[in-house]
Amino acid sequence: MISPLAYIHPSARLAAGVTVEPFTTIAADVEIGEGTWIGPNVTIMNGARIGANCQVFPGAVIGAVPQDLKFAGEQTTAVIGDNTVIRECVTVNRGTVDRGETRVGSHCLLMAYVHVAHDCIIGNHCILANTVQVAGHVEIGDYAIVGGSSAVHQFVKIGAHAMISGGSLVRKDVPPYVKAGREPLSYAGANSVGLRRRGFSEDAINMVQQLYRTLFLGGLNNNDALTQIERELPATPERDLAVEFVRAATRGIIKGPKRGRPDGSESE
Repeated sequence: MISPLAYIHPSARLAAGVTVEPFTTIAADVEIGEGTWIGPNVTIMNGARIGANCQVFPGAVIGAVPQDLKFAGEQTTAVIGDNTVIRECVTVNRGTVDRGETRVGSHCLLMAYVHVAHDCIIGNHCILANTVQVAGHVEIGDYAIVGGSSAVHQFVKIGAHAMISGGSLVRKDVPPYVKAGREPLSYAGANSVGLRRRGFSEDAINMVQQLYRTLFLGGLNNNDALTQIERELPATPERDLAVEFVRAATRGIIKGPKRGRPDGSESE
């Protein structure tokens, strides 16, 4: 259903079953997939590509030009995957010449007032809680959760299945499978609860815990810790992803805790 009170440019490409509520504006260079609901007072600007069965709530702005002084008007996109929910007043800016797109994956939840800046890549099944602010060129892996009111510095990478505490300032890379909290942001244990919920075996979870004990609590520098991990732990997809992430980190990774239990979790 398309409300007669919405403005849709004749060149916009809307699939079958798209609903557009009153007072929404959809620009010319826009694609929206089948079954997506666009709520009232939404602005969808040139370059937006929204998948199937999404929900976009009032006040959201998808595809606005980057807040980047280097942007020179190049044609870029803001891509939203299928089955993603974009809540009230979320803003997703399109890319720059750097990547050409900003991308939010499928089955994501972006809660109210989240901002996703230019050239970010957000994986599938991610949750960004209320008022999370993500600067340009950030990468967030699948199933990552970022707690409310957190701010993520430009070019930071957050690994898959990581969980970041609300109110965090994320200045360095956060490896996959970990919890991170405190100020400055530091390791707070393996995300074992999240991994169990997603079907990881106990052997895989135990390996992740041992890996990060070595990296964060073993008293070694990163290179020596990675060498020990590769020597002592069997090769698995989880081990290899974590090792490759840490080795490739360009901003450095979060630090280990100053105090806590042996697994790195917060003491009582």
